[in-house]
Amino acid sequence: MNYLAHAYLAFHNPQLTVGNMIADFIKGHQWQQYEEGIQRGIQMHRAIDTFTDQHPATLAAREYFQPSCGRYSAVFIDIVYDHFLATDKTIFSETSLADFVQQVYKILQANHSILPPAFQQMFEYMQAQNWLYNYRKKEGMYKSFSGIVRRAKFLKVTADAPYAVLEDHYEELAAYYRIFFPEIITYIKDQHLKL
Repeated sequence: MNYLAHAYLAFHNPQLTVGNMIADFIKGHQWQQYEEGIQRGIQMHRAIDTFTDQHPATLAAREYFQPSCGRYSAVFIDIVYDHFLATDKTIFSETSLADFVQQVYKILQANHSILPPAFQQMFEYMQAQNWLYNYRKKEGMYKSFSGIVRRAKFLKVTADAPYAVLEDHYEELAAYYRIFFPEIITYIKDQHLKL
């Protein structure tokens, strides 16, 4: 899952939010340097990634991206899931998404001094360009895809290729999201919020 879903699945808990957001920037045993709540957030992030990567809906959705994006198809699905979460009227209105995103930015800003340096740098762009909200918009998705293509060493396509997959298979991908997302919510509530 990408950043919006990781933030949402922390269910407004500031320490879980920080841990969920920084987990990809924490290597080896570095997670042990953080407070217990942030450690739980890092572990939660990793459990979310494992659950997502192994879920049948995710595996099926990735197949649409496989021909043009190969092993990067998993990365594109993560962002596609964030788009469908941002537009999911059962979870967010346009206003409640904007409010939620600002809460996440405030939590991260309040904990700025303990964020990994690489995340601090990225967070400047995330906040300035309002990544979390802009997953809602198709132009925001295109920018996200462009960022992945720019950073991906072995991907030999432009952002037009994954964006065309999203456009051409929008309803099918939305259907996979609707299967998957209620199950990840249940999994997190049952396995990680009762600890």
